[in-house]
Order: sequence, then C-alpha cells, then structure tokens
Amino acid sequence: MADLDPISVDVPRGHWSAGQFPHLVMMACLVPGAWAVAGPALDGDAWLGLSERAWLWLAILVPIVQQVGVVLVWRSQLQWQLPTRVLGRGAFVAWGAFFFPLLIARPLSILGLGVADMGSLDVPAAVAVPIGALLFVPAAWTMHSVVKHFGFARALGGDHFFERYRAMPMVREGAFAWSSNAMYTFVFGAFWGLALVTQSRAALAAALFQHAAIWVHWYCTEQPDGVVLYGRAQDEG
Repeated sequence: MADLDPISVDVPRGHWSAGQFPHLVMMACLVPGAWAVAGPALDGDAWLGLSERAWLWLAILVPIVQQVGVVLVWRSQLQWQLPTRVLGRGAFVAWGAFFFPLLIARPLSILGLGVADMGSLDVPAAVAVPIGALLFVPAAWTMHSVVKHFGFARALGGDHFFERYRAMPMVREGAFAWSSNAMYTFVFGAFWGLALVTQSRAALAAALFQHAAIWVHWYCTEQPDGVVLYGRAQDEG
C-alpha cells in the first residue's frame, strides 16, 4: 500500500459515528421544512415529464444520498482504509465517479424544479432576476478559485485518502481569502440565484434545504474529521 501514499493519523475508536446523530436529526427537520415552504407552489405543473413534486423530491434526495455517501466512504477510509484495501488506487477514482455526478445534480434538480414551477414566487421579476443573476458572480469566482488554488481532488476529500493532501497548507487565495469555506459560502448562493431567476417558490425552498444541508454536513462530518486529520476544525487558522 506504500504506493498509495496512505494517510498516517490516529483515529479515535468512536469516530465512525461521530456527529452522525445530530446529522440525522437536523436533516429529518429540514425535509418537512422544505416541503412546508414549497407546498403552496406545487400546483401540478411539470417539466421534461417530471412533476414539480418529483423535481422537489430529486432536489431533496440527491444531497441526502451524496452526504450519506460521504460519511460512508470518508469514515470507512479514515477508520479502516476500506476503500483502498478493496480497490487500491482506483478507490479514489471510483469515489469521484460517485461524488461528482451527484454534485452536478444538486443545481440541476433545483433548475428543473424552478422551470416546472416558474413564476410562483411573489417577488417582481425586476427585483428577483437581477438579484439572482448577481448571485452567480461570487459562485463563478469561487469555482475559478477552486480550480486555480484548491483543486478538485482536494475538494473530493483527498486528505482522507492520501498523506500529501493532508500535508498541504490552508488555501488563503482567491475566494478563500474571504472565507475559509468559500465553496459552501459562495457557490451555494448560485442555487438561490436559480430560484430567483426562475421566480420559483418551490425552487427557493429547495435551495434553502440544500444550502442548510451542506452546512449540516460540514458541522457533523467535515468538522469532526478535520479535528482528527489536522488536530483542529478545518475552518480554523
């Protein structure tokens, strides 16, 4: 396994489940909240053969599946190196093949919901559309910063698999100079932008759910992992 550059870190015995009870509780509260906000806008319209309700379920289930996958893969790798024991170096490639399509599906599900439910938001287009368009700017800037300064392999959780990623310094350039977690702070603002541009109440509810869900993921999964990997939470200096 030496050629895999495996991480070398002491993992507490109980870390496998650390943070996952509050993760479950908070997600269980967010789901009915999203439906309650979106409910008045769901009047039976559809797009691409899917109803508004189907699009909303997609917008909710995609992040849940992705976040469950993150817990299972990251924690099993960190605790027992299970993915690399089974798949070798291909484990990280397989993980990316699972993770990135779901990442792309997050905004696409909100966009689909927004188109199906277009016009249900009680905000004038002259206000909603420009604000929504402006939210794409910091999101695009942050994605540029990810490509230039951070890297997708590191965003994929390379520090759970390979020592070289764990040894890298904190990124303080580009969007990361403004927020240590620029991806969750700025990129997810584009989800709100999709809802505002389509003027969809249901899409806005889905954007709220997905943005809240990713911060729940950070608090319950990434932060405890950061303490194990770095001796501190990942947002600390």
